Amino acid sequence: MRNNSTLNPVGLHATRRRPKGNAVPHYDLVIVGTGSGNSILDQRFADRKVAIVEKGVFGGTCLNVGCIPTKMFVYPADLAATPSEAKRLGADLELRGVRWREIRDRVFGRIDPIADGGLRYRLDHPDNDGVTVYQGEGRFTGHKELTVTLPHGEETLTAEEFVLAAGGRATVPDVPGLAEVDYHTSDTVMRIDELPRRAIILGSGFISAEFAHVLGSFGVDVTIVARSGALLRTEDDDISERFTELASRRFDVRLNRATVRARRTSAGVALDLRGPGGDETVEAELLLVATGRRPNSDLLDVAATGVATSQSGHIVVDEYQRTSVEGIYALGDLSSWYELKHVANHEARVVQHNLLHPDDPIAADHRFVPHAVFTSPQIASVGLTERDAAARGVRYVSAVQDYADIAYGWAMEDTTGFAKLLAEEDTGKLLGAHIIGPQAPTLLQPLIQAMSFGLDARSMAKGQYWIHPAMPELVENALLKLVGE
Repeated sequence: MRNNSTLNPVGLHATRRRPKGNAVPHYDLVIVGTGSGNSILDQRFADRKVAIVEKGVFGGTCLNVGCIPTKMFVYPADLAATPSEAKRLGADLELRGVRWREIRDRVFGRIDPIADGGLRYRLDHPDNDGVTVYQGEGRFTGHKELTVTLPHGEETLTAEEFVLAAGGRATVPDVPGLAEVDYHTSDTVMRIDELPRRAIILGSGFISAEFAHVLGSFGVDVTIVARSGALLRTEDDDISERFTELASRRFDVRLNRATVRARRTSAGVALDLRGPGGDETVEAELLLVATGRRPNSDLLDVAATGVATSQSGHIVVDEYQRTSVEGIYALGDLSSWYELKHVANHEARVVQHNLLHPDDPIAADHRFVPHAVFTSPQIASVGLTERDAAARGVRYVSAVQDYADIAYGWAMEDTTGFAKLLAEEDTGKLLGAHIIGPQAPTLLQPLIQAMSFGLDARSMAKGQYWIHPAMPELVENALLKLVGE
């Protein structure tokens, strides 16, 4: 797998602080992973002997290869796509070019120093005299015994308590020939030197949707290869259907395709596909494999310390983020199938409290976890889909409000976006909310708030002013439809 970057992740070669002597060091607390796990330590842990283990770059997935850099690419992609949108409104705009390296270097010129600064803080800050940093890959070799592979060899450490926050990694499907071709995952594609003329994206989830928008907006011809019959199929069926329809207008979308083989070509790569119409081949200069992510529990070999995992490889935790082994906690992508930064941050705060107050623990709140897909159009969702509600036998009512039927929707001439709400039939309390269209994540937030604090649809719609003719009227009108007013 290649990473054609002139920018290198920083902080990988700094000198760690290590305990003196040859005895196996024993700590009060060891934290594995420096994403949300790194936020646990503050002055309240000053009296504890603590170690941090990080095998890669400080800051974790979100900062370095996930939500932050991708959104920093999405914003200029939105701007680059503006001329095609403006034309139908009577404004003739022109995209004169995309300076890819400038866009890339702006992103990582900001992110890499933050990652390096996080490492430097742990190594050099006087408040961290009690913190030892191990820069290497850790794996359990016994009960509460972690062995870290370092440049000079291995070192084993033990601890009373562990926090496992080692995140996840991109998955690569078992496709014949794939190992012999050059391909990228979301971990590497953002650092390429040049934009390709054509790109194939293998996968149909949110990573595929976001990178298709970025590459397509910058002038790349994008082919999306999906094993299933729809894109974003975990979204509400109506959202998935609409997005699949819109993406198919913009990109070459191949649904219900099995990838038979990957082959190297003179220009780049080819995928041999098998679908409803028979065999076919797609070719491009760049292949992005976007088929999901998996937790790093196997790399940690958590079974060696007795920590249980699910079939998916996620570490099993209770409501207090405790694993099956006393004194070992887990959080974030390693234990949560949500695989969202805001969930990992919440869980880190829960773990922090429970480490400090073991006799008065608090539980994580996963009742209403929202997510967003920053593609075009944007998508945001929280709670039950209609498919979920039907499967659970929940009695519900639903309502759909189109952007086209609100005044600001007229201004944008948006004819494809909508909000869909589900509520309990008897109480009117919201069960789920799903939006596809401009600023969907922002519009979703008041609905998350209503669900979190038990506000019913009628009270939310009629108990406050809604600015006219602003975009939140989409939510207001959907709520009014939901309650039949």
